[in-house]
Amino acid sequence: MFKYTGLIKALAKHGDVCVWTSSLDESTLLSDWAEVKATVESFPFVRPFRERPYNYLRRLNEFVWDYRLMAPSRVSMQKHVRNKRLPGQIRALKFPAKLLAYSGSETIFENALERLLVSYPRSAEATARLSSKQPSVLVSTGPFQFEQPGVFAAAKRLGIPTLAYIPSWDNVSTKNRMVFKYDGYIVWNEQNKAELLDFYPYAQDVPAYVVGAPQFDVFFSDRFKIDREAYCAERQLHPDRKIIVYSLGSPNFLKEHHGAIEIARRVKAGNFGDAQLIVRPHPIHDNAEMREIFSGFGPNVRLQSTPNAGKDLIRRTQDEAQIVDWVNTFRHADVVVNLSSTVTVDAAIFDTPVVNLDFDPQPGRFDQALINDVNHKWSHFKPIAESGGVWLVNDFDELENAIKTYLENPGLHAADRKWIAEYVCGSLDGRCGERMAKAIADFAKRTKGRATR
Repeated sequence: MFKYTGLIKALAKHGDVCVWTSSLDESTLLSDWAEVKATVESFPFVRPFRERPYNYLRRLNEFVWDYRLMAPSRVSMQKHVRNKRLPGQIRALKFPAKLLAYSGSETIFENALERLLVSYPRSAEATARLSSKQPSVLVSTGPFQFEQPGVFAAAKRLGIPTLAYIPSWDNVSTKNRMVFKYDGYIVWNEQNKAELLDFYPYAQDVPAYVVGAPQFDVFFSDRFKIDREAYCAERQLHPDRKIIVYSLGSPNFLKEHHGAIEIARRVKAGNFGDAQLIVRPHPIHDNAEMREIFSGFGPNVRLQSTPNAGKDLIRRTQDEAQIVDWVNTFRHADVVVNLSSTVTVDAAIFDTPVVNLDFDPQPGRFDQALINDVNHKWSHFKPIAESGGVWLVNDFDELENAIKTYLENPGLHAADRKWIAEYVCGSLDGRCGERMAKAIADFAKRTKGRATR
């Protein structure tokens, strides 16, 4: 987002820009950032909360707000996933959480918790560097992550204005709660803004900017587009044959690879004629563990892989070759198959037909109830699943039929796919990064000379 959009170039017109990135190490040279008009530095070291009371209080706060808000996505996740994994000492926090929520004390408790967490020095390095730089604004692009809130706390203690970018359309309704109160927020679309103000009422008193989805700006840049012949040649595919992309989500959430294996079998058996299958692992979670699984399906089945395989999660990044691979995989796909993921949007931007599983592909269908909830109750994906822009299927035979139908009639449901892209991304002009820069500059102007402590 920083390297390959107009964000930093536009922001640099308003002042000096410094980027702290956790992916900058011995394998990522500063020369990779040469074209970016910014100072680029490694991310400060952030230590975890070592004392148990801090972690318990954070979990208690999450439970309090879950009971207070009863958000469908969070309730579903607790019921089907998290409750099954909770250790006894964390589960015991639910009773006091109910008392706090039902007594209307959730805001009082969270305010006290924020003061406590801000006082906990998790990053002496961030404190020293921020004290030296005295930036006009600190922008967090990962307020739900582990490291970045530690840097936020340092900025808060120093009175530096803070701005949180919500990096995905589902984060507000599905992620663990942001304890810290930022001085402003940046979101993708109006629905995200409404959710933000609903989940975090105090955000109504600070700027909240709607800029679109900067991550997708690369989809509109000719720099990253290659023709079908070149794309297929590099991947040992035939450009004159149809391409089915089966895109997998996080293996920590659902066991989706069983679906890809079944479709690979059917491709090998010739059920789709001479069509080719690309299996795309989740780029964040790809550890090359599926190479052996898909190696025996023949030349019409290809497994994508990334140079990030094996790297620590926070050190993963996308170089230009990976951006090209990402953009053109969805640009040249004839059908995309997935299970309730953001790649639905990737495909919709290019008007590529999307088939979405409404069933659990793993043997035994142990997660069927969860998948039903994701598609029909989770607030971010329900409008997409029920929009008509994706083809919902309930078993593998329906999946095969949907793929075949789309291969023969790719224009089917095109208007609804356009609605999906516009609904999620807000803007489809490739200039969201520039709007984000404008938002940051406006925020810095508003808070100039104003300490936030």
